[in-house]
Amino acid sequence: MNKLQRIQQHLRDAHIDAAFITTPDNVFYVSGFLSDPHERLLGVMVFQEAEPFLICPKMEVPDAIAAGWGFEAVGHEDTQNAWDVLQAACATRGIDLQTLAIEKDHVTVSRYEALQARFDATFVAFDAHINAMRVRKDEEELQKMREAAKLADYAIEVGVNAIEEGRTEMEILNIIESAIKAKGYAMSFDTMVLAGEKSASPHGVPGDRKIQRGDMILFDLGVIYEGYCSDITRTVAFGDVSDAQKHIYNAVLGANEAAIAAVKPGVRAMDLDKIARDVITEAGYGDYFTHRLGHGLGISVHEFPSINGSNDYGLQAGTVFTIEPGVYKADVTGVRIEDDVVVTDTGVEVLTSYPKELIIVK
Repeated sequence: MNKLQRIQQHLRDAHIDAAFITTPDNVFYVSGFLSDPHERLLGVMVFQEAEPFLICPKMEVPDAIAAGWGFEAVGHEDTQNAWDVLQAACATRGIDLQTLAIEKDHVTVSRYEALQARFDATFVAFDAHINAMRVRKDEEELQKMREAAKLADYAIEVGVNAIEEGRTEMEILNIIESAIKAKGYAMSFDTMVLAGEKSASPHGVPGDRKIQRGDMILFDLGVIYEGYCSDITRTVAFGDVSDAQKHIYNAVLGANEAAIAAVKPGVRAMDLDKIARDVITEAGYGDYFTHRLGHGLGISVHEFPSINGSNDYGLQAGTVFTIEPGVYKADVTGVRIEDDVVVTDTGVEVLTSYPKELIIVK
């Protein structure tokens, strides 16, 4: 049963007339067509029995067909009201939409009002169901994520090899991204290269800060392979390393390894967060681990589930997520170590493989 058939079965089981899928990543998941529509309307309408259709800007219809979409592709021009085009396409199916599932976390108020004006229906949430579908990666998806992880490992290697005294964070960042572009790929998100005191900012912004001896340098990056993302963080040292920096590094590494070792089907997200947090707390840095342990990973760089201290979600085989404990102590250093992992039937497979022992670049 393919993805569209699974959605149709859900609609029948839940007595929902149709689902309108609008998140670009979810449109890609069900159709194979990846698009950034900006403010324009993009979506896939799925019915219990009738043929689904994809709606997108008319100029992108050939791209949708080329991507493998095998059903009707409805194009709307900028001179048209896209919502009227959507209504007309639904009308050709001759279905009285009394219940319509939408992605409530994605649909804006204005878009909700546009739907209300055209469909006399009860609107229900589709978010949980599409999340439940996407959270379990099949073997084809996992193979793409393995390749994305290999590219992330390579990008870290490029960055570490580019470390030189006096070179700026942005110069190293550009070397990394140029190397990935040369292979024909794009980054999953804005690459982070943070040196010295800036490594203690979890969401710091790279700039003209020059590399100095004694710096810890934090790399956080990812690469997209055939629509699937990787996300890796490594922290390395340049020149001399203080005992305090080593102590923080070892605490974070211990947390990362302890959490990975605990991954298996049925373990709750909150349990993993606690395992890692306890290691860091016992080392004396609990107040400096200021974010969740990780997040789901796949088509989106951040997706379901959130690996945090309040999420009782039980992990399932095929779930891919990050494990990324960190300690951020501005007067010493910041350290984060992040891996991508997948839950297997019996335990865990770690997708990222760049070394995690403290690397000291001389």
